[in-house]
Amino acid sequence: MSAELFVDVTPSELVIALLEDKRLVELRQEQSNIKFAVGDIYLGKVKKIMPGLNAAFVDVGYEKDAFLHYLDLGPQFQSLNKYLKLAKTKKGSVSLHKFKPENDINKNGTISDVLTGGQEVLVQVAKEPISTKGPRLTSEISIAGRNLILIPFSDRVSVSQKIDSPEERSRLKRLLLSIKPKNYGVIIRTVAEGKKVAELDKELRTLVKRWEDSVARVRDVKIPGLVLGEVGRTSAILRDLLNPSFQSVYINDAEIFREVKEYVELIAPGREKIVKLYRGDAPLFDQFGIEKQVKALFGKTVSFKSGAYLIIEHTEALHVIDVNSGNRSRSSSDQETNAVEVNVSAAEEIARQLRLRDMGGIIVVDFIDMQTAEHRQRVFEKMKEAMDSDRTKHNILPLSKFGLMQITRQRVRPEMHIQTAEKCPVCKGTGEITPSVLFVDSLDNQLRFVVQEQKLKNLTLWVHPYIYAYLKKGFPSQVLRWKLDLGFGIKVKPSDSIAFLEFKIFDQNNIKVDLS
Repeated sequence: MSAELFVDVTPSELVIALLEDKRLVELRQEQSNIKFAVGDIYLGKVKKIMPGLNAAFVDVGYEKDAFLHYLDLGPQFQSLNKYLKLAKTKKGSVSLHKFKPENDINKNGTISDVLTGGQEVLVQVAKEPISTKGPRLTSEISIAGRNLILIPFSDRVSVSQKIDSPEERSRLKRLLLSIKPKNYGVIIRTVAEGKKVAELDKELRTLVKRWEDSVARVRDVKIPGLVLGEVGRTSAILRDLLNPSFQSVYINDAEIFREVKEYVELIAPGREKIVKLYRGDAPLFDQFGIEKQVKALFGKTVSFKSGAYLIIEHTEALHVIDVNSGNRSRSSSDQETNAVEVNVSAAEEIARQLRLRDMGGIIVVDFIDMQTAEHRQRVFEKMKEAMDSDRTKHNILPLSKFGLMQITRQRVRPEMHIQTAEKCPVCKGTGEITPSVLFVDSLDNQLRFVVQEQKLKNLTLWVHPYIYAYLKKGFPSQVLRWKLDLGFGIKVKPSDSIAFLEFKIFDQNNIKVDLS
């Protein structure tokens, strides 16, 4: 399997696409100035204690107070609280390996035993704000690296269950117990398998320094405020995913290109050449065919093989996926064979859709009815196999006698949603259509306004590929007539992401021209 990562950067947002064997499997779209991402550490203030929920609401600067449950405080909360007070009063960093920890809190205790209104707390975002809810918090701080996850105030060393070899698990555990500082716990990640002590020791020291440097800044943080931000989303994906199958990382922004290249050089020396700066004229996602995949995969109906398709519906409580055979129902195979083949193919596509849309919570899949328990088990095993590559925690139940499969998938950020139904660019959604033959006249008027009123030159006009062909057709073409008539430089470029009778105009600094 080959993997490629594409990072499309604009002034307002950043979009990351992960392709495996040229197929889109993950898509992240976020504002450039995103806050409250999973892994961010904040210094907050307790606003309200809720004994009935055994939880507290904490102000971390978000428009809604964040939620902190007693069970998310972590056993070493009193040690964290004592360490925070020490860091607030002492200049410079406080060495945790010299710190005397407090006793663990009672796992069956209540929130009012350890928290009071107005108290300052150090917390980490466990789930991003979703819908009307604020962030979900934890006080069991963890700092993720490429091979290791550092957990301050714990002395335990755990090894990923995905490392199968007992000898390797034992080696890694002994190794980390011998090099880790006191009062630090470590989770050894799957990618650490086979790594040498020097590499792991270097990363461990880096994570410890990152933690101590962040705590040293606590004195200067205005409450509520950010203490330590998670690495950039692009770097986080690379940290979790980078393996020999990664062939290239394309980025269209020079600053983020430098950041990612430095990060790859740090976590995988010698592989920084896979990071490439894209300088093409066409949009990055158009150039590599990603835009077409996005539009084909995010609708309510998703076709996947030989006419079969999925219907994906979303409700407040759960997601429902219906599997339909479509044209496959006309095949010469008997009904049971046809149902099994469609369901097995559907399982693979459903696993892809869950990753792609980042669907979380409860998912109910209505497979085509199968008569034998053997066939239902085969579909169940296929779904587990297809979801093995999904890093998000999930649980899959066998098919019921009604052909329903229940899946739970951890939700840590809002579901990815792409609007595939576009407002008609001709009527603007009013239902009253202006003759499309007047489109070029409308475009001509807008260009004259930009040139004559806004005094802009050297423009770039983005249009649908069909419109592009029309504007370049003949001699003199419409584009040439504009150049001769208006006396300015203009480049016309096609884009699959532009609707049929939509257009966008950019100035010489690649800033979109406001036509309102």
